[in-house]
Amino acid sequence: MKEEFLHYIWKYKKFEGIQLTSVQGKEISIVKTGQYLEQAGPDFFNAQLLIDGQKWAGNIEIHLKSSDWYVHKHETDKAYNSVILHVVWEHDTDVYNSDNQPIETLELKNIVSKTIQQKYSKLLNTPKWINCENDLKNIDSFIVENWLERLYIERLEEKSVVIDQIFNQTQHNWEATLFCVLAKTFGLNINGEHFLKTALQLPFLVIQKERFDLENLEALLLGAAGLLSETKEDVYYKNLQKRWEYLHYKHKISIQNLEKPQLFKLRPDNFPTIRLAQLAKLLHTYDQLFSKLILAENTWAIFDLFKNIQPSEYWQTHYTFDHEHEPKSKKISQSFINLLMINALIPMLFYYHSSQKNLDIEKIIALLTELPPEKNVVIDRFATCGIETTNAFETQALLQLKRTYCEAQKCLNCSIGQQILYG
Repeated sequence: MKEEFLHYIWKYKKFEGIQLTSVQGKEISIVKTGQYLEQAGPDFFNAQLLIDGQKWAGNIEIHLKSSDWYVHKHETDKAYNSVILHVVWEHDTDVYNSDNQPIETLELKNIVSKTIQQKYSKLLNTPKWINCENDLKNIDSFIVENWLERLYIERLEEKSVVIDQIFNQTQHNWEATLFCVLAKTFGLNINGEHFLKTALQLPFLVIQKERFDLENLEALLLGAAGLLSETKEDVYYKNLQKRWEYLHYKHKISIQNLEKPQLFKLRPDNFPTIRLAQLAKLLHTYDQLFSKLILAENTWAIFDLFKNIQPSEYWQTHYTFDHEHEPKSKKISQSFINLLMINALIPMLFYYHSSQKNLDIEKIIALLTELPPEKNVVIDRFATCGIETTNAFETQALLQLKRTYCEAQKCLNCSIGQQILYG
């Protein structure tokens, strides 16, 4: 038994019978259960109750046992003097607040359905990949579809927090913000934070001034990322190194020392040298990329902005400096453009339109449904549990479900978990 189960029972009034009675023998009627805030202090704020016909307004505290009141030292904390009802699974002692006033107690163990208790125990206490993996295929598709939409919006809102921080750091410059968000995504999971820090340290005004010279852009990005700090015999490397030293001095660029980006566990096409060279070409190609993005009507229009981006000729025969290979195109692939749309471009559109108060969430979702489903272990496991995916909207929502709810065992906050317990 966990307190979060009791929180859910109280919030949604999952009691057997109609009349509630405190352990002190007083009749209780719930007018408002209160607002559940996961923060310090009582569990539910601003509740309203009728206790023996008298209206009370205040807070609700919930524990597994009444004696937990004393374990948590609430009897000495004035913040709990506003508690009008102590809701517990098992009552084992009377409780008093810091003014030595008794607090009415409601015991739940005899008024909650045995069936719900058994389902809850089975759901959370049987070792599985996710708690509901044996039940997923039996959940009504309408419930799943609606929950996936809410999950994806939640995911976009989380991404918006990061974008908002970047937007503020770039002094509310939309083009600079897009550059930073793209840089983070070009770096993937391994180098994403490194690339973001690199982008934030490069004044975007400098990028705009130097964008007409592709080699200058490469020098700026590779130099700021710490990839031009060694001694090498490669002629192209020496050229970029000299350019970086000159641009660094010319624009008075202040770069904090960053560790070099990682190559470990990366395929050559994802090496930081290649991704930064591609990003440089993107900046060289478009002066107002963000303006073009917000005018795009569908994913194909966005794809067209990126499909011909290929780094400079040197990188057609190199993945790293000093090591040449047979010529190979390093054009940004369709699968990588899909990744950019999922993790950077569509979240940017969501953030922008939310900030402009003209968000059309159905249009945002429609963009994602045009993209193929992502392929990874999590999505494969959901498929074996009965949830097949046909597009990136569904896979993004499932990734949010797994990370935020399944791994944290927040089944009682999940529409699927609620359906299993109370459907």
